[in-house]
Amino acid sequence: MRKLNISENDLKDMQLCKPLTWLNTAYQNTQAAPVKPNSKALYEAQNRLQRFAPLLTEIFPELEHNKGLIESPLVRADKLNSHINSIGGSLFLKTDNDLPVAGSIKARGGIHEVLCFAQELGIKYDMIHDNDTSFLNLASADAKKLFNKYTIIVGSTGNLGLSIGVIGSALGFKTVVHMSSDAKQWKKQRLRSRGVTVIEHQADYAVAVDAGRKEAQASAFKYFVDDERSPELFMGYAVAALRLKEQLSAAEISVDAEHPLFVYLPAGVGGAPGGITFGLKLLFGDHVHCFFAEPVQAPCMLLGMAGEPNSSPSSIYELGLNIDTDADGLAVGTASQWVCDATRDLVSGVFTATDEQLYNQLYLLNSLENIKVEPSSAIACLGMHMLNTDEGKAYVNSHNLHGSMENSTHIAWLTGGSFVPKEEYKRYLDKAKATHKQFTTQNINL
Repeated sequence: MRKLNISENDLKDMQLCKPLTWLNTAYQNTQAAPVKPNSKALYEAQNRLQRFAPLLTEIFPELEHNKGLIESPLVRADKLNSHINSIGGSLFLKTDNDLPVAGSIKARGGIHEVLCFAQELGIKYDMIHDNDTSFLNLASADAKKLFNKYTIIVGSTGNLGLSIGVIGSALGFKTVVHMSSDAKQWKKQRLRSRGVTVIEHQADYAVAVDAGRKEAQASAFKYFVDDERSPELFMGYAVAALRLKEQLSAAEISVDAEHPLFVYLPAGVGGAPGGITFGLKLLFGDHVHCFFAEPVQAPCMLLGMAGEPNSSPSSIYELGLNIDTDADGLAVGTASQWVCDATRDLVSGVFTATDEQLYNQLYLLNSLENIKVEPSSAIACLGMHMLNTDEGKAYVNSHNLHGSMENSTHIAWLTGGSFVPKEEYKRYLDKAKATHKQFTTQNINL
């Protein structure tokens, strides 16, 4: 095992698959982050998505009401808050489980990267110009003919593949998604129904990504979306922070020293939560506190953030763990080194949870707020419980937040769920009901 900034007790708990909270000692230490994402690129991504909005409305009519922007509501969750909150403040849900077009947090980043590639080709072949206010011309028959010469390739556990497949096929690209063994069958079928080639691997996420990367190297007409090291994905995700700021302002929610903001983000390889964290810290600075959430069976971001800068993250397999979780979107063995190094000073900490805890939160979301999510999405709702642990209380005290917790705002970032087939969700909910009953019987309040 490589050098890790983790206590012996925490390391043992990780090996035993016990939930824990790890606080990031590199937090706020700018010298600890060897990668410095360009803040200008965030606003360029926002501008790009604005210019593509007419095209997106053209190919996805469901975006018409939102003028081509792919965005989700910020929903107040008072019933859930009263049930799970013992630290003070209000709870909101960022409902990316209902994000249009692709139905998950991966939609913004995946669609943004494909649009970057489409823009590059459109400019190269004189179909659009860099200073155009709209890129609607790229929805034309001539553009589709051009794009059909190219193949977009990605490796995925599920939701990123869905977002790449949906936008790639809609624009006319050939699209290939290498799926890990954790990917759900319904996600594969949804892609195939859109003409996307799905290659199944009887191995984990890393193998699927590596296979996609190698395939893309075979031709100049093949483009690889690299979930492990893509600034285009990262900035597409980060745009969510700008949109969230507008939503908070519209709801008259302040974010300042007296009104701290806590955001809980499910984490797989790290790109989506990392990009959102980058954007939020850029906008709100020390007044926002971002925590990543992972299954006990796949704490890869915890290992990556606890490792040394500029070094390959440790794999969960080095701990003797095997990925065995229903949270397929978080079923990753090794984190992105690029994301770890880019957010090393921005992430407050990482907490882990069991599948049973996820299912209990899935039940509460359904019964109290009538919200349907995938198991991986439900993990975010455990953030308030995390802050009530000894480690969470230590974080609050060390950052002098105890006096402002009554005025705090908490956002559980929901990541996927709206496209889950009814029969699949019923299986989730049946399991969630049984888990909640067991928790109630044992007087466990999580």
